[in-house]
Amino acid sequence: MRYKSGCHTTFHHRYHLVWAPKYRFKVLHGDVRLRVREVIKQVCAEMGVTIINGALSCDHVDMFVEILPHVSASDFVRRAKGRSSRKIQQELDHIR
Repeated sequence: MRYKSGCHTTFHHRYHLVWAPKYRFKVLHGDVRLRVREVIKQVCAEMGVTIINGALSCDHVDMFVEILPHVSASDFVRRAKGRSSRKIQQELDHIR
């Protein structure tokens, strides 16, 4: 277990996050799966989030992440889910 430290703090913020598409439809396969993975990695890089472990099943996304203290877990999930959903719907017409 590694602790990280800031100017006046020591922290170890790790979260297990799971989310699923509406009605748990099995849509996360093929091109969709690869694009969702890319988008989530981009969001993590922008927000300074470290992915410790992650898996994309056909009907849900499962991630274990380390988030900096100034970024809330809900803000990260909101941005990752929103951006991946929007990009997938814009790029792949059969998902709509």
